[in-house]
Amino acid sequence: MRNPSTTMTLLQLFSPSGAVAQAPALRLAARRLRSLGFDVQLDADALARSQRFAGDDERRLAALHRVAAAAPSIAMPTRGGYGLTRLLDRIDWPLLAQSVERGTRWVGHSDFTALHLSLLTHTGAASWAGPMAVDDFGRADTADGSGGVDEVTRDCFVEAMGGELEAVGFRTEAGFDGLGVRGRLWGGNLAMVMSVLGTPHWPAARLIKGGVLFLEEVNEHPYRVERSLLQLQQAGVLQAQQAVVLGAVSGFKPSPLDRGFTLKTVVARVRAGMKTPLLTGLPFGHVQPKVTLPVGRKVQLLVQGRDVLIGWDR
Repeated sequence: MRNPSTTMTLLQLFSPSGAVAQAPALRLAARRLRSLGFDVQLDADALARSQRFAGDDERRLAALHRVAAAAPSIAMPTRGGYGLTRLLDRIDWPLLAQSVERGTRWVGHSDFTALHLSLLTHTGAASWAGPMAVDDFGRADTADGSGGVDEVTRDCFVEAMGGELEAVGFRTEAGFDGLGVRGRLWGGNLAMVMSVLGTPHWPAARLIKGGVLFLEEVNEHPYRVERSLLQLQQAGVLQAQQAVVLGAVSGFKPSPLDRGFTLKTVVARVRAGMKTPLLTGLPFGHVQPKVTLPVGRKVQLLVQGRDVLIGWDR
């Protein structure tokens, strides 16, 4: 694995959403990112706390604008949780657009989906769905190897930030052999996608019609996932896509009332209501390994047998 560059790439860690519960995990993440060749800096309010948030709304908004004004090479949240929705109406989108023009790559997932989609909506700028500091680089090492940093997550992120990554691959279910589509890649956490539907922060049809929508979810029972997917279907969003790609749906607890109702049931039900291909198996979400994906970029999705490749121009 190569470092992102021969010179140190500035990576700014900041907290726009939930509070960091354990400072040592963030410090561990910073050390690990430095070991990968990044010049890691912590925002002054990265460890701030107010209720469940990383500081009150004003403080988190100021941190976001501070990072945008500094225009680091990479802007990465410490963690997700909840909080960005409170800020969307007051974010200085031209300032964020300027940061992208100056070379900033905004990277994250979960609650950060709100920023990805709103940035695309208000500026047309692309960003990166990928790892975050605490969840992906701050996990303690364990004897059984289940902790620490996942190598695929790490290497995919480093290659993406170094401009070397041009495709990701995964395995899906049978039945899509020969599928080939091209469109704008967009999406992220399902709950956050739903949170901007019908708001001024929802991407215009010209941006996402004929696109490739990717989705993931955590701590939501499959029936809630189905409900959200059906809302997107009933709103005409899913049918307007070239393809829908489902990542990890994790962290939920089965209910005695399910009686055979599973995520497979959900996928079958949604597929039955539309012609748009719905693929599963994307290694993305609140899981490891996790790939890094360009939100807002045109991609090509190809399926050969059960092997899927999503590629883009570097």
